[in-house]
Amino acid sequence: MRCSNIAWLVAIGLLAGGCWNNDLVKIRKAAEQGDAKAQCVLGLHYLHSDGADKDTAEAVKWLSKSAEGGYAMAQNYLGMCYEHGMDGVGRDAVEAVKWYRMAAEQGDADGQSSLGGCYLRGAGVGRDDAEGVKWYRKAAGQGCEHAQYLLGRCYLIGIGVDKDAAEGVKWVRKSAEQGCAQALYVLSRCYYKGLGVDKDDAESVKWWHKAVEQGYGRGAEWLKALGIPLAKDAELELEFGD
Repeated sequence: MRCSNIAWLVAIGLLAGGCWNNDLVKIRKAAEQGDAKAQCVLGLHYLHSDGADKDTAEAVKWLSKSAEGGYAMAQNYLGMCYEHGMDGVGRDAVEAVKWYRMAAEQGDADGQSSLGGCYLRGAGVGRDDAEGVKWYRKAAGQGCEHAQYLLGRCYLIGIGVDKDAAEGVKWVRKSAEQGCAQALYVLSRCYYKGLGVDKDDAESVKWWHKAVEQGYGRGAEWLKALGIPLAKDAELELEFGD
């Protein structure tokens, strides 16, 4: 869903600190008393737990309560639940768009990025590339690394906007500098091909290495094709794919 697969951990860390001190008992008590923020955190706990606490139906229950209370982050995550389908909700693209839009209209950058993707894919809403780019731009302007990467790709390919390689590289670079693995890879390719930037093999290799460090298999593939030595973990990533 996002370039960084630990975004939810950061979210929980930000939300569950302070008065709750990451205490699940306190969070649950607050959630049961109707605190929308606590309900969101509790839902994310059940959604992402690796242990016995993982319970997607329970996650959906608490995320729904929070989303219905107007909490934007929960609205975006609930949209994801409907988009992908899981225990507690069936896959429903139209319902996903409804919740993404609620989050997006509150200014939630992840919700804006999610809604943009729905427009570009025609998932749960009529396909509208320009509308998709509009929402990507809103999210990218708030620093959302995934939206920056996707907006950059739109400019590089010419989807929803006039093709503009230099503008594409600008946004891809912003995402890459935040550590987005796909953006690191695409930026390396831009330098390799001289797309939107002057061709620079050394700069290309630098960004390829960064992509490999993030575990992006295609980055490893390109480095190997150039005959550049790979670390052991990069070899494994290339062997098993990304």
